Amino acid sequence: MNDSPVKSTGRSLEEVIRTMLNKALASVLALFFMAILVFVSASVPAAAKGGRQNSAASSAGFALVVLNSTDGLAHWGHQVTFTVSTAATTEPHVSLRCSQNGVLVYATQTGYFAGYLWPWTQVMTLRSVAWTGGSADCVATLYYFSGADVVSLGTLSFAAYP
Repeated sequence: MNDSPVKSTGRSLEEVIRTMLNKALASVLALFFMAILVFVSASVPAAAKGGRQNSAASSAGFALVVLNSTDGLAHWGHQVTFTVSTAATTEPHVSLRCSQNGVLVYATQTGYFAGYLWPWTQVMTLRSVAWTGGSADCVATLYYFSGADVVSLGTLSFAAYP
């Protein structure tokens, strides 16, 4: 009994090879982007926690914008974004990290410039698999890449309420 993919599917050998190569390429690209995400997360400097009221949270070059909030404060499950303005670079990024009792429960980063490939990531929903509710201390870092270096331009802290 011959169980070759060519005979069992009725596809030509060329079609089978093309499908296998496409799947392999997709896997390699997925691994590449995950590695980039890990590198960026590890490279952005961690900042001290703080508890500034977030309706006015801002730092040199960027400010928190709370979306869909009735009280102007960030809450678990709500969405936030940032206004970014800097002359230091044409490709600024923001990293956001939130912790509960010192345990990281949310981390993301995105670019805030016209050519950024994933602009939908500029709106961040404050929840994750690890963050299923409750308040958290959040720190946003404005940064850019200079060759292999990550240059931090400032941080701002805010509380995300339940």
